[in-house]
Amino acid sequence: MANPHFQSMITFAGNTVPTKHKKDLPMFQQYASDQTFYGYSNDFFTYTATDWTITSTDGGSDSGEVIQATSSAGGALIITTNDADNDSEELQLKGEAFKLSTSKRAYFSARFKLSDATESDMKIGLAITDTTAIDGVSDGVFFTKDDDDTNLDFVIEKDGTETETTAVATMADDTFVTATWFIDPDRDAVYYSIDNAEPVKIANTNLPDDEELTITIAIQAGAAAAKSLTVDYVTAIVER
Repeated sequence: MANPHFQSMITFAGNTVPTKHKKDLPMFQQYASDQTFYGYSNDFFTYTATDWTITSTDGGSDSGEVIQATSSAGGALIITTNDADNDSEELQLKGEAFKLSTSKRAYFSARFKLSDATESDMKIGLAITDTTAIDGVSDGVFFTKDDDDTNLDFVIEKDGTETETTAVATMADDTFVTATWFIDPDRDAVYYSIDNAEPVKIANTNLPDDEELTITIAIQAGAAAAKSLTVDYVTAIVER
């Protein structure tokens, strides 16, 4: 008998309307060398800087930026900018290892929080390698937040053309949010979910299917003070 954990998506249990999202939100499992999916997952028990392309903008008064694993149950990565307005830290996993398609399943999820939910910009998801990722990329599927508001937005972008869904969540200072998106080829759509709530369907018109992408994590200070982004975990898995 085939093991369903490794042959296809499996879903959370749930049989009532209040738990419908637990059935609809997919969860992937895979072998270390799996013929069905490939992926990357990091709980940040440790942090290895050489795994990442790091772009720092540092106009602050000292070298106050910090990128390191931090004490947290289950592991976490803290990324702190220096103390000038628009100082930023951008991390992109080396090697563009992910290729999306409207005909293949894919899943991304991350849990994260901001020290200042208003005076900071952030981005997390899959994107093309770009040394100015925080300012905008041409291709990717990601969650982003602009300076001077607390709205978390969801963006699907191909060749500079976006499908943007604004205010999919409201960020609060030092408060974790779980943001997930997945591609469902059976429904010709991309879905996002916040804190494991009911998934929301988005058109896949601008899905970036002609570029290799990579894990992208970025934060920028929106005022003259250091700002931190803490990432509990990040997971990305794509059907072969």
